[in-house]
Amino acid sequence: MMMTECVENGLLTSRRGLLLGGASFAAWAYLPKFARAADGRDPRLIVVILRGALDGLSTVAPLGDPDYAGLHGSIALSADGAHPAIMLDSFFALHPAMPEFARMYRDKHAAVIHAVATPYRDRSHFDGQDVLESGYAGPGRVQSGWLNRALEALPRGERVSSGLAVGPTTPLVLRGSAPTVGWAPVALPQADDDTAMRLVELYRHRDPALASALSQGLQLDKVASGDDMKATRGNAVAQMRQVARGAAKLMAADDGPRIAALAFDGWDTHANEGGPVGRLAFLLGGLDGALAEFESGLRDRWRDTVVVVATEFGRTARINGTEGTDHGTGTIALLAGGAVQGGRVIADWPGLKLANLYEGRDLKPTTDLRSVIKGVLQDQFGLSDRVLAETVFPDSASARPMKGLVA
Repeated sequence: MMMTECVENGLLTSRRGLLLGGASFAAWAYLPKFARAADGRDPRLIVVILRGALDGLSTVAPLGDPDYAGLHGSIALSADGAHPAIMLDSFFALHPAMPEFARMYRDKHAAVIHAVATPYRDRSHFDGQDVLESGYAGPGRVQSGWLNRALEALPRGERVSSGLAVGPTTPLVLRGSAPTVGWAPVALPQADDDTAMRLVELYRHRDPALASALSQGLQLDKVASGDDMKATRGNAVAQMRQVARGAAKLMAADDGPRIAALAFDGWDTHANEGGPVGRLAFLLGGLDGALAEFESGLRDRWRDTVVVVATEFGRTARINGTEGTDHGTGTIALLAGGAVQGGRVIADWPGLKLANLYEGRDLKPTTDLRSVIKGVLQDQFGLSDRVLAETVFPDSASARPMKGLVA
């Protein structure tokens, strides 16, 4: 299969090779348990990366902006019609393919941050994903990710648990240089048992910690994937739910991982994006189902959980000639979980008049995505401003942690 940066038709192609169709759980690496003795919380964090650039204006539509309908044309959402958008407030409406997120929003366990972006301002998927996952201000091809660096900054605890990554290779956001702290450098995509056990034996004497991680990873892959995963490898949307179900099952356990990173491909909607129904609706329905799987699978742990959904950049405000949208800038981030202080759309709305668009084509970003993630990390795990600004997101002091995202 040829890897391309722009994918018009396939849902499973990714330049990184993180094909959801071959998703498996990477080996565990031991990390401290993050329980707070003072309040009894045992927080969990799930980071979901949507690869391909999400159309934020179609996912959470600014129906109250008089320029929205004209720019988005035939794919614009509406508050009426056969498939009406779900009003979140008097200005913003949610895509009708996301009823579960809407319910969480009404229960104040979900929130939207609109007109958000990383510091990246060009339109390459590969570079945009590097910036999103590395946490650096520009594409530097670094080999560690912001979430892994956040984990390394956490204090050690008496009990240990694990991190969890989903994909044939560990997403950059959770990669690190230390195999006993970050992620084992060998993932297990569709490996047969004999091959996998040879890997374990290879490392047993050279690196016992890594061998142990690989061995546990084999068991995790069987538990999380199950027979139903193998039956639908060609259906990326169904696998969003299945992968989420498996991750939630593992994270609900007392000795399970507290942090997970998942990557879902296929969001590059250059053509035939669709409005309330169509290709984007199909994908959003899969994401909505995955969020519901996290909620039901985590059970009581859901109350201490935050799910962060992010993408590398947005899409153009005006549709193109193929009823789709091209690479843009500003977009949305979604938060869900029992620990989220939700029921609100957080936005410094820039407006969609031509003069207000970024470079005359994109939703202008007014919120730094790093501020959102910093706010979650600070409230969930107590990381300091300095650690967040210097270690987790280097040279980002100007992007202050957003307050009040976690209840």
